[in-house]
Amino acid sequence: MPAIQLTPAQRKEHRSAAHHLTPVVAVGNDGLTPAVEREVNQALNAHGLIKVRVFSDDRDARSAMLASLAESLGAAPIQHIGKLLVLWRPIPPKEKTVREDRMPGPRTVKIVSFSKSGNHRATVKKLKVFGNERVASGGQVKRVRQRITSVKKKAAE
Repeated sequence: MPAIQLTPAQRKEHRSAAHHLTPVVAVGNDGLTPAVEREVNQALNAHGLIKVRVFSDDRDARSAMLASLAESLGAAPIQHIGKLLVLWRPIPPKEKTVREDRMPGPRTVKIVSFSKSGNHRATVKKLKVFGNERVASGGQVKRVRQRITSVKKKAAE
């Protein structure tokens, strides 16, 4: 995957956004291993903009790491300052799975009870009603009763 090319204005914007970030991946003495690349890829998928700390004193090796990470992961190299490398890649959209067996969730219901004398305000109570419950008259929450079906119908199913 080729590295993403950004304009200087876009790079400046990402640099300012990365200022307060802490490094999420550290590259040790072994250098750029497949495990490190995998971790950087996961961090880019989760965060989009990340910092990587490299524990190496060789500046040329660090710049080569930044270039190789950007090239192999399809990210944009944002900044190389000291022992920190900043990379950016747009976060991929998350796939939403639709379940057919999903039931409706809880809903909030307002119950208004008026005062017996007309001089006072009505009291408003908010209740959370679950899927197997209903609000009866008088503001009582009741569970839905199981329907009684005949034995013959159960056997036919």
